[in-house]
Amino acid sequence: MAMTTKMADASVEIVEGCRLPVLRKNQENEDEWPLAEILSVRDAPGRKLYYVHYVDFNKRLDEWVTPDRLDIKKLQFPKKEAKTPTKNGLPGSRPSSPDRDVRKSLDLNVQSASAPSRGKTLPTPKRKAESVSLASQVSAAMSVPSLPSSAEASQASVYPAVREAFSTKSREDEQLTSITTNGTTRRILPSQPGRKRKNCGTDEDSQDSSDGIPSAPRMTGSLVSDRSHDDIVTRMKNIDCIELGRHRLKPWYFSPYPQELTSLPILYLCEFCLKFLKSLKCLQRHLTKCNLRHPPGNEIYRKGTISYFEIDGRKNKTYSQNLCLLAKCFLDHKTLYYDTDPFLFYVMTEYDSKGFHIVGYFSKEKESTEDYNVACILTLPPYQRRGYGKLLIEFSYELSKVEGKTGTPEKPLSDLGLLSYRSYWSQTILEILMDLKSDNGERPQITINEISEITSVKKEDVISTLQYLNLINYYKGQYILTLSEDIVEGHERAMQKRHLRIDPKCLHFTPKDWSKRGKW
Repeated sequence: MAMTTKMADASVEIVEGCRLPVLRKNQENEDEWPLAEILSVRDAPGRKLYYVHYVDFNKRLDEWVTPDRLDIKKLQFPKKEAKTPTKNGLPGSRPSSPDRDVRKSLDLNVQSASAPSRGKTLPTPKRKAESVSLASQVSAAMSVPSLPSSAEASQASVYPAVREAFSTKSREDEQLTSITTNGTTRRILPSQPGRKRKNCGTDEDSQDSSDGIPSAPRMTGSLVSDRSHDDIVTRMKNIDCIELGRHRLKPWYFSPYPQELTSLPILYLCEFCLKFLKSLKCLQRHLTKCNLRHPPGNEIYRKGTISYFEIDGRKNKTYSQNLCLLAKCFLDHKTLYYDTDPFLFYVMTEYDSKGFHIVGYFSKEKESTEDYNVACILTLPPYQRRGYGKLLIEFSYELSKVEGKTGTPEKPLSDLGLLSYRSYWSQTILEILMDLKSDNGERPQITINEISEITSVKKEDVISTLQYLNLINYYKGQYILTLSEDIVEGHERAMQKRHLRIDPKCLHFTPKDWSKRGKW
């Protein structure tokens, strides 16, 4: 194959936009040849390197490859399209994507609406059938549906029937857009490497609905999922490696760190203040002057070695900015804000003799008109698959319980975020149902609203989870929830593996009424 590639290179020039099969290893360490798109080409000593995006794969798998991994025989050249002029008369960075064309065809006319439309909601039981009885024994046992793979989850939506109406501006307005949130206009600036960002970290990838129409992202708050700011620069990873404390991290996505830092083999971060430095010597010099041994905020929870710190985005702007720059390396599809004032950041840490080491975090708006209790959420890669993600989610709902509210994460969720939330919702709701006790020999009864009040999980999330688990059935004129032996056994096995839990007694948190404050 290598000889064929070299021969073809002499007569065929591979350019950006070409598609062809590329050799890679799958999870079983077997060779496969998925179709990939060439995003960039660069000259290395003695050969060329190609930056490829595997079609139908997550962007975190994008990588630089050598010519011997390319199957030139099946090369597809890019279709010639007229470049769309922009405001200053220059051509756009790339032709508009099919997703954007779909959005443009959906003229939902929301400009005249006073508030964003939420579209249709999932049907709820009728008034007389709102009380749901629980049947613990059924003749035909139902198996627990297994969680989808990452590829399947990336195409699924938590709410197949919930949509938010939106309108897409013309290409001319893509260079600089303004949106209104809580009566104030914020500017969304195009992603430019080399500019210092005060931004909010983001959770995650866009989900496509099952009917083929992209689910509309929320256009206010900390996250903006409009891909109109996506260009060839932001589609490529710009940081090779990050050293954070005792860990070295390989970023998954682009993050707008200053341009002069992107050419370094390793970017060094102080693990306490998250300041970025260009060399190990600079880091060592910084550590002699940095007095922080924990995130700069109030410690509102501690149990064992796990602590949570609440950080105000207005009082600690530099830390919030640095946190979001780090988070953007592992979170995709978002436009970053300069302004962190409207947000609170909750950082989870693990304590040892050297200090409090960051494990993950989530952010939330100080005032959310949509009942969002999480704006963005991330567990750093070294701590993933150890239960910390679910612990972050559980902590966000504990805060909602103290606030006396129900909450939900901002949409859309990423593939990994979707899996984590579905798993948490399923375990939390099943825990409630299995603890119910029958009165006078009758089946125990509970309403959707009661489950929502107990767990602080929003009613729509409760309904979607019950439907996802196939628990709701209509029997003799009323809705019943049937728990088969398979579901019960699967839940018990999952709970045995869940060793990390939030203890409400260790939470010292007093919610603030931000609406009464003249300024955050």
